Amino acid sequence: MKKRLFIGGEWVEGSSYYDLKSPYNGELLAQIPLATTSEVKAALDQAEKAFQVIRQMTSLERATILEKASQLFQDRLEECAQILAKENAKPIKTARTEISRTIETYKFAAEEAKRIHGETIPMDAAINGKDRFAFTIREPLGIIAAITPFNFPFNLVAHKLGPAIAVGNSVVLKPANQTPLSALMTAEIFAEAGLPAGGLNVVTGRGSEIGDVLIGDSRVKMITFTGSVEVGLGIREKAGLKKVTLELGSNSAVIVDSVNDLDEVAARCVEGSFAFSGQVCISVQRIYVNRQLYDSFLEHFIEKTKSLVIGDPQDEGTNLSAMISPAEAERVENWLNEARNSTANIVYGGNREGGILHPTVITEVKPTMAISCKEAFAPIVSIVPYDSFDQAIEYVNDSDYGLQAGVYTTSIGQAFDAIRKIEVGGVIINDIPSFRVDQMPYGGVKNSGTGREGVKYSVEEMTELKLVSFKL
Repeated sequence: MKKRLFIGGEWVEGSSYYDLKSPYNGELLAQIPLATTSEVKAALDQAEKAFQVIRQMTSLERATILEKASQLFQDRLEECAQILAKENAKPIKTARTEISRTIETYKFAAEEAKRIHGETIPMDAAINGKDRFAFTIREPLGIIAAITPFNFPFNLVAHKLGPAIAVGNSVVLKPANQTPLSALMTAEIFAEAGLPAGGLNVVTGRGSEIGDVLIGDSRVKMITFTGSVEVGLGIREKAGLKKVTLELGSNSAVIVDSVNDLDEVAARCVEGSFAFSGQVCISVQRIYVNRQLYDSFLEHFIEKTKSLVIGDPQDEGTNLSAMISPAEAERVENWLNEARNSTANIVYGGNREGGILHPTVITEVKPTMAISCKEAFAPIVSIVPYDSFDQAIEYVNDSDYGLQAGVYTTSIGQAFDAIRKIEVGGVIINDIPSFRVDQMPYGGVKNSGTGREGVKYSVEEMTELKLVSFKL
């Protein structure tokens, strides 16, 4: 089935197409248009016109559109989940969870649309501020260019699209090549929800070509991107004075120091390590365990890992399926071979079948190994013992990334010590770093990016603060 671009509220035929195939079995899912430079510019023309309409809408009108979209996602939850299972091999029960979060994210955006406000400024606190009154207001930026990844193609789009619409911006969306169907479904839902034509435009195709047009066009006021460090740095260098939000991944770590139920903690860490084959920005990649608990934790962890079901993403019992492409599975397999040839010990898994990489547990890992210091984005985890809590914190911080970290401890003192010392955007106490709810601030430090998502915080990123001052 040939799909079309979505520009100015119309479905537009492409001049050329590529085949979209299932990562799991290679089934042809659709033919996807490759947008040309002129088509991307047409999308920007339409977004520019739509911005003048959307910015004049009331908060209530924008909130109503977002509420309607949320309800439509609820009505079509199973249809959307099946799209995920097909286009990115997300196990169906995990896919349903993503759609449920997407529904909630648009609800949060609808609520935030009604409470965008500034503050009064105490001008008379300054010597020359007597008889002056001032306040701030937040205004929309204009056109937002949203470039999104394959791993959460409904919910990560919602984190960019929801806040943008809430404040009165228009959007040109470039989805990942492997997950265009979810973006096109999102466009269909927002058209039905009553978003003005051109408020959302979807252009599919080559990221290098589309991205360069979006970054270089002066009408684009902000670029919000989730993806690799290399691409993110390129965007930052080319963007000039445009606002830029970057979420660039991590090799997230968790410290297991003292716990009440080791079996429960091991089960949670297995979930964080292997959900969606580890293709999550805050997937657990490194686990540092108090040496006194190490042997027992490792035993529990491997036992829980053995119970995971690998197979067809559309089967209800499947926990893991294929990675997004055979090339990605091969990349990680090469990292595993490097580890095998060094000191590392693969104590479970490590084998690949086509695009499926079996959940893999590694010990005796050196911090300099790719499997530890780079972002694996795969179902692999290293488990390392430590002797002191400070040593564990040093291990966590020995990374170019800093998105989120988890710390299991029964000591309130250690918890606050970790909060103070760990170099990340979010410290999750007594849970895994993979924990996220959609209204919390989310973003990292170091190579994990810049700016924050989470609807309220994206609203702040996607608006301009204006001061108003009266001389009375």
